[in-house]
Amino acid sequence: MPRHFLRDDDLAPHEQKEVLALALELTADRFARRPFEGPRTVAVLFDKSSTRTRVSFATGVAELGGSPLVMEAGSSQLGRGESIADTTRVLTRMVSTIVWRTFGQDRIREMAAHSTVPVINALTDEFHPCQILADLVTIAQHTGGLSGLDEPALAGRSLAYLGDGANNMAHSYLLGGVTAGMDVRIAAPATHLPDGAIVRRAQEIAARTGGAVTVTDDPEAAARGASAVVTDTWVSMGQEGEAGRGEETFHRYQVTEHLMDLSGGVFLHCLPAYRGKEVAASVIDGPRSVVWDEAENRLHAQKALMTWLVEHPDAQSAEHALPRRSSRP
Repeated sequence: MPRHFLRDDDLAPHEQKEVLALALELTADRFARRPFEGPRTVAVLFDKSSTRTRVSFATGVAELGGSPLVMEAGSSQLGRGESIADTTRVLTRMVSTIVWRTFGQDRIREMAAHSTVPVINALTDEFHPCQILADLVTIAQHTGGLSGLDEPALAGRSLAYLGDGANNMAHSYLLGGVTAGMDVRIAAPATHLPDGAIVRRAQEIAARTGGAVTVTDDPEAAARGASAVVTDTWVSMGQEGEAGRGEETFHRYQVTEHLMDLSGGVFLHCLPAYRGKEVAASVIDGPRSVVWDEAENRLHAQKALMTWLVEHPDAQSAEHALPRRSSRP
């Protein structure tokens, strides 16, 4: 069976570190690995709009020697009612990897269940794991590289996420951050807290990696001393009609110069960003912002991930031996 990357804890700590180390290598030599030489085709499917995901995967597949097949799912038979299982059975006879940006996590789990090639989550409603890999690469670049040989990738470092704690970014920061050994702090209003099952899963991982999990409604407490302060749009994709309500709910969590001063760290944002809402313009356009490095690192992190999955088709991590609670009923 192939290895898939459907959520952040699909990589054990040592595996995540291998992927991040390879990503850092690829920032220096973009053509060092060619696992899709041939070329082999990678299907990149989109149910949702995209800029960075589309460009980084298409470019990355080409730089790895392959041919990216970028498809809007709505223009395929998936959009006309063909089952996920049947579409997957066809794709896996023709392509070497499948990347999918879709809605419910159940959809990508179903695809993986019927796939004989690696399936990669390019974003679902519950998780955005490729973005977190890019963010971890960025934090490593700006905080002294990866940790020692026997430690998780970013042991001893801390990350503060401010804003909507119930969205896919907060969930992935929890799982991916503690896998890297980080102290992950989520600051969100009580109405928008992370899913309890994901918090518990993050705590289980943190107990073994030396990381930590904090969920609070206090943005100052979360930001104080953090190696990185991150945020996301207040209104997630598909919820644009709730923009006004978002400003009322999250205004305390805007990343300001004051919060960055409390942190002393770098600022990250997965983009697109809305200046004057979730982040002050002076922060995202200022000297502590590393958002453009972060955006570029989507390319390097995803290339490293695809390479690792292709080169480790039968790898079984200790992570998969642990039972998981479902993150949703």
